[in-house]
Amino acid sequence: MRAVRRAASLLCAALVLLAGAGQAHATGYRYWSFWERSGGHWAYATQGPSTARPDDGAVEGFRFAVSADSADASRPRGAADFGTICSGTPARSGTKRVALVLDFGTPADAPSGETPPARRTACARVSPDATTADALAAVAPPLRYDTNALLCAIAGYPKKGCGEQVASGRKSGSDSGPSLGLPVGAGAVVLLGGAAVWQFRRRRNVSG
Repeated sequence: MRAVRRAASLLCAALVLLAGAGQAHATGYRYWSFWERSGGHWAYATQGPSTARPDDGAVEGFRFAVSADSADASRPRGAADFGTICSGTPARSGTKRVALVLDFGTPADAPSGETPPARRTACARVSPDATTADALAAVAPPLRYDTNALLCAIAGYPKKGCGEQVASGRKSGSDSGPSLGLPVGAGAVVLLGGAAVWQFRRRRNVSG
């Protein structure tokens, strides 16, 4: 029974660690996230703007914010309707139109010393094979990229930095996003519980 008590103690310790992990401050990254509009809702893009090739009539968005991961990322705010955004840009043969929503985020997410510009929309008229990056460059220069082709700045914002790690100020156990610590810890609890049962059965078989 000593082994069972020992395993039980480890189980309790793991539960205490899990409780603390749920209150830990999450670490995030300050960056531009890329979104695609479908069915009236924003969806986190599954590819980068330099490889995505939107169709004529597409609505795409960018949001600057501090996010822990894609599930935690902040969506572009405000209305996003192609007919409204591109109402002043008539269709033209041999081109396509892409509506863009550019959300520069909040002061809380801005780098030190910088103020985010106001959210705006734009309608890019580009060639049929143009990428989202091409459309963005046509209406919101200058763009800035790092050596790994990560989009760092739109319309010159921010002036410095690119995907730097920052303290998000959120709790990893809150509803703001998934916590990696909780599933890993839960798995550890399951393993420790199984160890306790195995040790108990082993002791009973030996004594019998």
